[in-house]
Amino acid sequence: MIDRRPFAKLGGANHGWLDAKHHFSFASYYDPNNMGWGPIRVWNDDTIAAGTGFPPHPHADMEIITYVRDGAITHQDSLGNTGRTEAGDVQVMSAGSGVRHSEYNRETQTTRIFQIWIEPKVRGGAPHWGAKPFPKDDRAGQFVVLASGLDGDGDALPIRTDARVLGATIKAGETAEYRLGAGHHAYLVPATGAIDVNGIRIEARDGAAIVDEAVLTVTAIDDAEIVLVDAA
Repeated sequence: MIDRRPFAKLGGANHGWLDAKHHFSFASYYDPNNMGWGPIRVWNDDTIAAGTGFPPHPHADMEIITYVRDGAITHQDSLGNTGRTEAGDVQVMSAGSGVRHSEYNRETQTTRIFQIWIEPKVRGGAPHWGAKPFPKDDRAGQFVVLASGLDGDGDALPIRTDARVLGATIKAGETAEYRLGAGHHAYLVPATGAIDVNGIRIEARDGAAIVDEAVLTVTAIDDAEIVLVDAA
């Protein structure tokens, strides 16, 4: 089953400095029938104006993955970590027992991100943060694991949940496949470009909520950049 979630119908709010679209119930957008997809609790599509951002605020017991689509995001947290993550790259914060952090667009251009929250397997534990560049050439025509809590994904950023976050860049007319774990929930969003997923057309920034599909066959209608979460 693939349920298309059109971008135009997403919840959200425009705060001027932040134009946020929410694939699931979040902040002032509340929908008791759309509280997440499996353990995937949040998928926000955020457009952040230059020189603005999120001031320090707390998190606990959540795996928070930020995929930068355009521009860059600068992170600072109560653990002493600081870092700048550029377009195409990923940062992960395992909030664990609790951490405060800020995220700012220190650039002179607009920054666009996907921020994804996945529920951890267990609560508590020491919080941690990490970031890593993932060259887009490595993702050409195939799904590459960016963050993972599954065995065998040692090159990916670690998260404390049975899930993978993957990225792919696919040229128009080309196809990539991904085999889902049995009983897993998947959520897929093209950052750019229209795609076909098992016969369902998904436009740029639409969501696709997926379950009971053994294999995803993704064909790019346009040149496309895709983010996929595969979660137990």
